[in-house]
Amino acid sequence: MSNLQTPGQLPAFITTATPNPPDKRAAWYKNTAPTYAGIFLWFAFWAFVVGGGKPNPQLGGTLSQGIGIALLGLVLSAIVCHYLFYVVPGMLGMKTGLPLYIVGTSTYGARGGFLMPGFLMGVLQFGWLGVNAFLSAKLLYNTFAATPIGDTTVFPVPGHAIIAVIFAVGAAFLGLKGIQYVARVASLFPLVPVVILLVLLFGSFGGLSGFTPDKLIKAQTAFAPNSAPPLGTFGVIALLLTYVVGFFATAGAAGVDFGMNNRDKKDVLWGGWVGIALAIIVTAGISLLIVAGVYGSDVMSKEAKSLTSTDLMEVIVGKKVAGWFWFLLAIAAFPPACFSSFIAANSFKTTLPNINPFVSVGLGTIISIVLAVTGWAGQVISVFTVIGASFGPICGAMMVDYLLAGGRWPGPRAGFNPAGWISWAVGFFVGILPLVKIYDLPAAPLLAFVVGAVVYFICAKLGMTSPVVPLPAKAAAADAAK
Repeated sequence: MSNLQTPGQLPAFITTATPNPPDKRAAWYKNTAPTYAGIFLWFAFWAFVVGGGKPNPQLGGTLSQGIGIALLGLVLSAIVCHYLFYVVPGMLGMKTGLPLYIVGTSTYGARGGFLMPGFLMGVLQFGWLGVNAFLSAKLLYNTFAATPIGDTTVFPVPGHAIIAVIFAVGAAFLGLKGIQYVARVASLFPLVPVVILLVLLFGSFGGLSGFTPDKLIKAQTAFAPNSAPPLGTFGVIALLLTYVVGFFATAGAAGVDFGMNNRDKKDVLWGGWVGIALAIIVTAGISLLIVAGVYGSDVMSKEAKSLTSTDLMEVIVGKKVAGWFWFLLAIAAFPPACFSSFIAANSFKTTLPNINPFVSVGLGTIISIVLAVTGWAGQVISVFTVIGASFGPICGAMMVDYLLAGGRWPGPRAGFNPAGWISWAVGFFVGILPLVKIYDLPAAPLLAFVVGAVVYFICAKLGMTSPVVPLPAKAAAADAAK
């Protein structure tokens, strides 16, 4: 790129950026790994791994071909999340010391980066807030309700709606004003799902030796006769890729923000292997084993009527203990909801500086409430598909941009970088196809990543990238030193 523009053409949020200094960074086990692991300990991730969060899941869900194939799908998903969605953003953050909304200006332009991925990251947080409000309200409602919410419940449910509204509004308010207080106690909450998962595994372990896919399919046919036919081996792996990768997509791009707190490449890689890959396999793997253990038990399988591990708690530990578990999981989910609001508020403060955050976050919270109260946010596979379609192309384009630059951050590009925006549009279209019922692509979030990467590469080779604008010395020094 020979037509370099001057630093004066860069927005102030880029020219004033200061890299995170080395003395403010720490080892992977002090920041990246525990923070990422906490994401996967959220029950919204592991509870639906068998049924995929569908109202009418396929017979046997992801266990329709046995425990081995399901675990293989989890391992492949974990590897994809680590290598394709996380490593490059993590390396970019580590090498530059700059946050995602700055680093993203290379892929989408100094003006375009204002919206992508910065503003989009903020908008999608309200999708997560809606999911959290819906699922947490469901657990709290079921703790006290005589008739619990089940897979066939029609929403809205008045009691559930009231709890969801209080949950979402409280999380949004604390995310704006009181996040420092939530952060002080948030470090204790990951212990809750860890203990609960281990108790449930212990309680269902005896049934594992008797599990077969046929037993699960027979039981599911009785309580959910409208379920779709069982998945084949490829279908199981594709569903797990959709489920895990879709859930992780935004967190993968946020690897830039995690990486800026890492000291070197070793921290980036180990943080991903432990906090992402291992956490996926352990949390979702235990959930798979819990469901398999229930349906492998002649006693528990007679009472079981769900593929969701949180719904099966009552069968494993009884109504009273299950109620406590539901209550504790919902409370443990409140800090992540606050952090979603906090991330959204920071994004809007950066991209919409002239709008009061209470207005922008308030509007987003209303959308979250609508998603939660109507029950749409409970269709987690649909939510994960949207997330994966939105951020899959972003991660793919960032990876290609990084590799074409020789394993470094090229710097901000002028205006709106055509290659980035074209690749995102095509990748998003591909990723969203299953949701709009145009074509049921397997592993759509992964395909969105691949398409975004390929289209960006083609556009870059055709010269469809904006010229790079030199950064002020203080913001460029960190990457040059790596």
